[in-house]
Formats: sequence, C-alpha cells, structure tokens
Amino acid sequence: MRSSGMKLLAAGVLVTLVGCEQDTNDVGFMKASAEMEQAASARSAIVGQPAPDFALPDQDGQAVSLRGLRGKWVVLYFYPQDDTPGCACQATEFTALLWSFRDMNATVLGVSPDNPASHRRFIEKYNLKLVLLSDPEHAVMRRYGAWATTALGDKQYGRVVRTTVIIDPQGTIRHHWPEVLPTGHAERVRTKLAALQAVGH
Repeated sequence: MRSSGMKLLAAGVLVTLVGCEQDTNDVGFMKASAEMEQAASARSAIVGQPAPDFALPDQDGQAVSLRGLRGKWVVLYFYPQDDTPGCACQATEFTALLWSFRDMNATVLGVSPDNPASHRRFIEKYNLKLVLLSDPEHAVMRRYGAWATTALGDKQYGRVVRTTVIIDPQGTIRHHWPEVLPTGHAERVRTKLAALQAVGH
C-alpha cells in the first residue's frame, strides 16, 4: 500500500511539473489516476448536498452565478494558477471535450484566484473555450473544500486544492473529486457525468 501511495504521489508531482506531456495512452498511469480520484471521492461528505451558490466575475468581468445556471448540469473545477503546466493541461483537455459537455446540457466552469486579465491571457495563449472565474479571496474555494491552510510556526499558508464537482440541474452536488490529477481528468468527468445522467439523476 505504501508503494502504491508513493507511486500516486509521484504521478501527481510529475503532472504538476510537465502538464500534458504524460501519455494519455499510458494505461497504467491513467488507471492509477482514476483510482486515486475514486479513493478521494469515496471520502467525500458533500455528495447529495445543495451546492453553495456563488457569483464570480469571468474573464470579461461579467458575473456568473450558479443560480443563473439552474436547469443545466455544471462541472465546476478549481485549479491553482493560470498558465502553469498542470492547469494548462486540464484546461486544454476540457476545451477539447467541450462540445461533448454541451451536448450533455453541461456547462464547464474553471475557478482560480487569478484576476480576469490573467484569465484572458491564459485563454488567448492556449485558445481555450472555457469560462474561467476569479476567486481572489478564496471564498468560494473554501465553501467547496478547495482551499487548504497549513500552519507553520506562527504563520499560516494557504493553497488551492485541485478539486472538481458535478452539480445537477436542481443545484445538488452529484459527484465530488476532492483530489484531482489533471491528465485525463476531463474524460473521467465526462464518463461520470454520462453515468449520472443514465441513471436519471
């Protein structure tokens, strides 16, 4: 078990450093990623709970609210920082599958602490088709468990936890990934969304 855990930790560090350079056809890596995410999801206590409402500015400074998306499925993913390897990997993979999410009546929203101008640069650099929201005070991240603080002596340090939730058209959380590996994650989200829709949630 310790060896397996260390492998997953190493995989997470690797993806953070090299982004999408990990081969998505590497069956072992993708299986390990899925297993790590599933294990984290099994510990989640927020599935079945009402999704906390929010209103955050997008890359154009326009407010986007969860309440305004009622009637649609929402994939809400939290990521640490624009234009870093793992975050670029995740965003480009979601962009590549966006047509499929739209066909499933789903909106994909990315959230980070970056400001709208940073989001615009990120979108332009990678030709992203996503809506990216700004949460500089980490208020929404805290409500979704995507912000962690660690005390070191008298100081506290915070960080974004790469997290994803699927919210149904009625505003209920139907799946929660408290920990995410970016490579292949968009496809795993699409697969889970299809499964949720197939059973009538």
